[in-house]
Amino acid sequence: MSTRDTIINKLHEAFLPESLDVTDESHLHEGHAGHRPGGETHFRVYIVSPAFEGKSRIERHRMVNATLGAELQGSVHALAIRAQAPGETAGG
Repeated sequence: MSTRDTIINKLHEAFLPESLDVTDESHLHEGHAGHRPGGETHFRVYIVSPAFEGKSRIERHRMVNATLGAELQGSVHALAIRAQAPGETAGG
């Protein structure tokens, strides 16, 4: 299973999201810190879940980071997160 698939599975299980998009952006970081041949080091996550209602941006990021702790301590060098509750706008 790819790292991307692992991230998707863990986030689905933890947050039952209404929307989830996980993008491997490793190719954008070639030659930079943390990049390895074969990629799967830099990811962008967009997730919409009721679990984030009433939580601050920092709390949401901590929730996602805690769920992906093993990956962040292992193969994943960077994780960009946009976590929203249902009905929030992109800036919300």
